[in-house]
Amino acid sequence: MDNTILMTIFRTALILGILFLLAKVMGKKQISQLNIFDYTIGITMGSIAADISLDIEKDLIAGITSLAIYGFASAIISLWSLKSITARRIFYGIPTILMEKGKIIEGGLRKNKLNLNELQEEARSCGYFDLSEIDCAVMESTGKVSFLPKEENKPVTKKDMDVKCNKDGLVANIIIDEEIMITNLKVMNKTEKWLKQQLKVLGYDGSKGILLATLDNNDKLIIYKKGVKSEKSTVLE
Repeated sequence: MDNTILMTIFRTALILGILFLLAKVMGKKQISQLNIFDYTIGITMGSIAADISLDIEKDLIAGITSLAIYGFASAIISLWSLKSITARRIFYGIPTILMEKGKIIEGGLRKNKLNLNELQEEARSCGYFDLSEIDCAVMESTGKVSFLPKEENKPVTKKDMDVKCNKDGLVANIIIDEEIMITNLKVMNKTEKWLKQQLKVLGYDGSKGILLATLDNNDKLIIYKKGVKSEKSTVLE
């Protein structure tokens, strides 16, 4: 095999591993909730990673050093923003009000370069097909729009109906694709023997034929079988 191809494979695998480690350092928040700063850092790191992976003439050590600087800078600024409101506002921005007391705030829309159609799309994606149902809308620093419905449009809760509630608490996956999750059983203070007894009562031969089984704090066991097919003859597009 050509040396160039081998070197490209090696550099790509190395950079992929480094990016994974840097992602761990940067934390889950940066990965799941990208704001403007994290987005910029992510694009830059991706560009550097692609460049030094494919161009074998580029200095590998210099490229890795650059990636490390960006990664650790992001982690440091994230920690700094936890303690400093000013840093939080500079690097991550602040939420912007788009609707208040049922009225559309045009300045908020302009500030976020959001038009009315996009606001309506965001509302529909959250289940509000009529803007008159919304009391307040806020553009978060991550770019997500949060909606607060008007009092008369809020869903009825058990508290409103004075219904006694049971505390469900944690729901654990205790079987995944026919494999028993021993660690999750221990978290729920159950044993494998207990689980097999319950499954036997329900007509199962151990975990065979079970796609997923969940257990909550009230010992409610929910089982999803393998091989269940849709009753519909066509797939919705």
